[in-house]
Amino acid sequence: MIKLNAQAVTIDAAAGETQTRTITGVAVPYGETATVSDGTQVRFEQGALPVEGKAPKLFMYHDSSMPVGLVTERVDTEEGMMFSARISATAAGDEALTLALDGVLDSVSVGVNPTKFSYDDEGTMIVTEAEWLELSLVPIPAFAGAVIEKVLASAQEPDTEPTPTEVEETETVDAVQPEAVVEAATPTAPIPAQPKRQFAMPSAAEYMAAMHIGGDTFRKVNQAFVEAAKSKQTALQAAAGDVLTTDTPGLLPIPVLGPVFDDLNYNRPVVAAVGARAYPDGGQSKTFIRPTWTTHTSVGAQSTELTGVSATTPVIASNSVAKVTMSGAVSLSSQDMDFTSPGAMEIILRDLAGQYLIASDNYCADQIVAQGASSGVTWTVNATDPSDLINSLYDVAESILTTTRFLPDHLFVSPDVWKKLSSQLDADKRPIFPYAAAAGLMGVNGMGTQNITTTNTLNPLGLNLVVDANFASGTMVLARGSAIEFYEQVRGIMSVEVPSTLGRTFSYYGYVSTFIADATMAQKITVA
Repeated sequence: MIKLNAQAVTIDAAAGETQTRTITGVAVPYGETATVSDGTQVRFEQGALPVEGKAPKLFMYHDSSMPVGLVTERVDTEEGMMFSARISATAAGDEALTLALDGVLDSVSVGVNPTKFSYDDEGTMIVTEAEWLELSLVPIPAFAGAVIEKVLASAQEPDTEPTPTEVEETETVDAVQPEAVVEAATPTAPIPAQPKRQFAMPSAAEYMAAMHIGGDTFRKVNQAFVEAAKSKQTALQAAAGDVLTTDTPGLLPIPVLGPVFDDLNYNRPVVAAVGARAYPDGGQSKTFIRPTWTTHTSVGAQSTELTGVSATTPVIASNSVAKVTMSGAVSLSSQDMDFTSPGAMEIILRDLAGQYLIASDNYCADQIVAQGASSGVTWTVNATDPSDLINSLYDVAESILTTTRFLPDHLFVSPDVWKKLSSQLDADKRPIFPYAAAAGLMGVNGMGTQNITTTNTLNPLGLNLVVDANFASGTMVLARGSAIEFYEQVRGIMSVEVPSTLGRTFSYYGYVSTFIADATMAQKITVA
């Protein structure tokens, strides 16, 4: 579930209207980009949130154990989703209303489950349809435009004092949506004039919930950890894999010199090049149908008037595409969670998500090689004579253009082939590639500066070069990018407690599929 905190604003509080306990404002502004707590950027388009159906509940701090009301009105506008919500006449509702009137809880945050979304070139998730599960009152600004505009309350002050609600951890299985972290119960905020809650040590649930909320809440949880560590003088350790407290000596509270060094780049060159698409069926079935042409219709010149015209029966293939589950898991002992730095938990979960990215990109790369056609063309590498490279690329480009009337626009290669391409020299041992401003290198001619995607500049070295370590050595595929379709539904992190072993298991998973609509648009070149 995605949770977006809103921008703090000044509240106009109107008292004196009998039995009035409502707040109004903007739940989500459309067209604005927000960054959630795990770094994912999200933007909602108009119409993404429903105005009909079950009304979202009103919570405090995204804590389902602290319901305080119900959203009573939803109005979809060009600027964003407007809302009105009624605050219940309970002790928690009285507390929420008081904090809102005092300007403490002056922002709102939505909890949604995206059902239709895509990603732009910058990696921002564009949500076009989502389930609106809840709306929360929050104090920390993060999303400009989502504001509480007015608080209406009766003049009578509540007689009952709010009582703190303790978070009860239960055995649950929480599935979290794209690029989010584990769902967990949010620690109850301290109530004014009440003794400050003392932590013996923040639990994993408290840390992960605080990471959802961010801001001052997260700072306080970290501070509680530091104070508990000082009082206990415990040598805390991080956890990874199937972990016990003896497995991870690399992360100690004193001294810690920065975060764990990232020795892997969690990037997806192939997926980034072809783009990730949402499943056409909304992810509700194991397979889906992708139709492609087998035989097109035909048009020709009529020989004479009233004679038969060209007529060909069209044939459209019904291709079944399967979904592959990509997943990984890690199990932590309760002791390791109790005696572990909160920062270490985040490191483990981020690595699990990163490994998913690498594995899904590897699957896409393998499928391009497996489903692509063999061109029958061989590039015999000659470091001082690039003519065979040019001839090989043109031969395959001509074949694709002749067969499909499309020009190729991508060249997929493994790192060793990329090295061979970059090492091509002319007869005088000068690099054939042009000036590259970022690297400060200069070639001797204009090869590579043109673009093969237009018919008047047929230069194969103007292709979009995609280098990916997930390709096997010697891989070289010339392709039309639009023919390669990568589908994905990221399900995110799931967690479950295992009481019999005093542990908790986390898994990260998603569904992926790769389909090449026309194999002649992705042709492999042999590198010799």
